[in-house]
Amino acid sequence: MTDDCLFCKIVSGDVPADVVGETDHTIAFRDINPQAPTHVLVIPKRHEPDVASLAAADPEATVDLITHTRRIADELGTGSYRLVFNTGADAFQTVFHCHGHVLSGRSLTWPPG
Repeated sequence: MTDDCLFCKIVSGDVPADVVGETDHTIAFRDINPQAPTHVLVIPKRHEPDVASLAAADPEATVDLITHTRRIADELGTGSYRLVFNTGADAFQTVFHCHGHVLSGRSLTWPPG
């Protein structure tokens, strides 16, 4: 855990979130600025800056993150979903704690922009 990380504070319960699921390794909560009817963030409880760092440090947590993503998408979505991992400031990552955006509930265009 990192003291100044918003997502670490959500994991610890110090910052409230609209939690929709949790596993031993992950927590999923609704995005506060949704870009689709269903927009959920799935994050590891372990602090790693991005998905590649998580995969290198904890493969089991990475598998759980993807598995949990599918479960959340199945429960809340329409069967189709997009999973987005922004990595780095130029990719518009604003919180440097690994997180996947699960987007569904409408037709998603390509390229995403």
